[in-house]
Amino acid sequence: MRHKAIKIALTSTVLVLSFTGLLYSTLRDGTEYYKHVDEVMAEPDPWYGQRLQLHGHVVPGSIARKPNSLDYRFEVHANGHVVTATYTGIVPDTFKDESEVVLKGTLSPEGFAVSPNGVMAKCPSKYEAQSTGATNIGY
Repeated sequence: MRHKAIKIALTSTVLVLSFTGLLYSTLRDGTEYYKHVDEVMAEPDPWYGQRLQLHGHVVPGSIARKPNSLDYRFEVHANGHVVTATYTGIVPDTFKDESEVVLKGTLSPEGFAVSPNGVMAKCPSKYEAQSTGATNIGY
């Protein structure tokens, strides 16, 4: 009986350790938090040079692209604070004026330098409920 209990305990320990290792290795790179523009720009000095994700909305009319290039310059705002961002690369289709964005990159006194593939734009129209004035059919 004692031999069987040792086998069960050893098997359980191996399974728990394997599951924990798999969970850790899967989630360590994927769990990244972001800061809002107003949080960072209220006191930007401690954030200079640090890699971070920045959340805000694109300022209308601020998107500028150099001719014949993939160099973008735009502004992102939240609660009255604004930061200028620069990016080189292809932007998502949903990247436009007033779109909600999360940017990955580095903050400097010159602005926010977005990393390659560091622009994630959300499209709220796909996820928000629309008020259509429909009536209940009686289900």
